Amino acid sequence: MKTAHDLVTAAKARVQEISVDQAEQAIRAADVLIDVREADEYQAGHLPGAIHASRGLLEFKLSSTPALTSRDLKVVLYCKTSGRAALAACALQDMGYLQVQSIAGGFDAWVAAGKPVVKPVTPSFE
Repeated sequence: MKTAHDLVTAAKARVQEISVDQAEQAIRAADVLIDVREADEYQAGHLPGAIHASRGLLEFKLSSTPALTSRDLKVVLYCKTSGRAALAACALQDMGYLQVQSIAGGFDAWVAAGKPVVKPVTPSFE
């Protein structure tokens, strides 16, 4: 019986993972940057320009959003540490997406490298 770790390891062997340093150029060249973490994780902070599509709903969101249905889209994915993004990249490849990349180390590696993060602004009621 396979474990989650086994599935992630197999996914990482199938997909193109890019380093945080390579990610900046890949994001600039991408048509879409997708954060596949959960909504609360996205709301706490995300990469600039990222849209949210949690791993559990990713295939449905892509299928129901006309701007995201082209299989030629250049897609960059990330999650917290890269496991969910690798699984998501496999799913997109299985759906026929041809240009999918996943950021190795995910959001945590991005933050550790001192890269910019969008954080929600807390309203002031004063």
